[in-house]
Amino acid sequence: MGYQSRMTEPTVSYTSSGSDPTLGALVNDLTTQVPELIRSEIRLAQAEVTEKGKRAGIGIGMFSAAGLLAFFGVAALLTTIVLALALVMPAWLAALIVTVVLMAAAGIFALQGKNKVQEATPAMPERAVVGVKEDIATVKGQRA
Repeated sequence: MGYQSRMTEPTVSYTSSGSDPTLGALVNDLTTQVPELIRSEIRLAQAEVTEKGKRAGIGIGMFSAAGLLAFFGVAALLTTIVLALALVMPAWLAALIVTVVLMAAAGIFALQGKNKVQEATPAMPERAVVGVKEDIATVKGQRA
């Protein structure tokens, strides 16, 4: 969903010679920027989990629809068997057609639901985790 961690430009205090920041200024900057960084990463994680939760909900709904259609398919199949055994009239053919259509629709919903659930897993906010790992590496001085 494009939600990204944002940090403001660092404000570093320099010594009177204007060359290097003092240790106190660096510590002060660190203590003011780290909480904002953490809040940004938490917001990213929340947005990511919400997005994946919505996808999982849609997939579960499609699985539910597939189950309901399969239930009606079984009922229609049983009706078809009864009508075929009765051989009163060729109404069994109509019931068989309805059964095949319902089962095909159930198969389509099941496949779509499976795909939606797979899109939503794992539920872990992957982009936020990568962002935190990058931030830790930056703080440790491993990245520029």
